[in-house]
Amino acid sequence: MTTVHLALDPDADALLASDPLALVIGMVLDQQIPMERAFAAPLALQDRLGAALDARAIADADPDRLAAIFAAPPALHRFPGSMAGRVQDACREIVRRYDGDASRIWTDAVSGTDLVRRLRALPGFGEQKARIFAALLAKQFGVRPDGWQAATEPFGDPGSFRSVADIVDDTSLAAVRATKAEAKAAAKAAAGTAGSRRAAPTSGTSTMGGPAGGAPAKRAPAKRAPVARAPVEGGATRRATGTR
Repeated sequence: MTTVHLALDPDADALLASDPLALVIGMVLDQQIPMERAFAAPLALQDRLGAALDARAIADADPDRLAAIFAAPPALHRFPGSMAGRVQDACREIVRRYDGDASRIWTDAVSGTDLVRRLRALPGFGEQKARIFAALLAKQFGVRPDGWQAATEPFGDPGSFRSVADIVDDTSLAAVRATKAEAKAAAKAAAGTAGSRRAAPTSGTSTMGGPAGGAPAKRAPAKRAPVARAPVEGGATRRATGTR
C-alpha cells in the first residue's frame, strides 16, 4: 500500500493513503494553516462523525451541524465554518459527477489535462492547487495519465521540492519548506524594490516641488496687492471699493 508523509501522524497518514475522499478533503483544507494540520483533519473529522468518511453523507449533512463539528475544539481549520461549507460543496460535486466515489476523479481521467480540469471543477481547487494535487497523485500514487507532467508543471518536475507532491519524509519536508521560504523572501524583496521605484522622483524634484530627497521647498508668501485709497475728503479716509 502507498504510504504518505503529509499529516505527520501514522494513523492520519494511513487514512490518506487508503481513502481517496480523505485525501481530497485534506487537499481542500490545505490553505492558511500548516500542511500537517490540514491533512490530519480528515481522520479527526471521521472520528467526530463516528463513521467512515462518505461523500454522500457529508453532502446531505445539516450545514450548521457540520460547521459545529469543524469548530469543536480543537477546530479542524483556522476558518472552520467556511471550510466546512467548502468540504460539503466538494462532496456534493463528487456525488453529482462521480456517484460519491472520489477516486473516479482520476481513474476516469483520459489525460493529464483532463485530470487537472476535473480537479479545478471541485470547490476549493484553483489552478495551482489542481496541478499540485495531480502531481501528488502521479508522484506518490502512480496516477499518470498521458501528458500528466506537462499538465502539472512545474509541480510535476522530477527532483523538485515545490509542494506537498514532493514530501515523502522529513528531509523532503524540510526542503519544500526551505523552497517556499526562499520564494516568499524573493517576492517580498521584489515588492520592496518596486515600491522604492514608485516612490522615487522622476525629474530630480520631489512631488512636493523640493529637491529630490530633501525637504519640500518653502513657498514664498503671496504678495498682496496694495489697497487703493481715495483722496481725503472732509478729513475722512475712504477705501476705494470699485463698482458695486
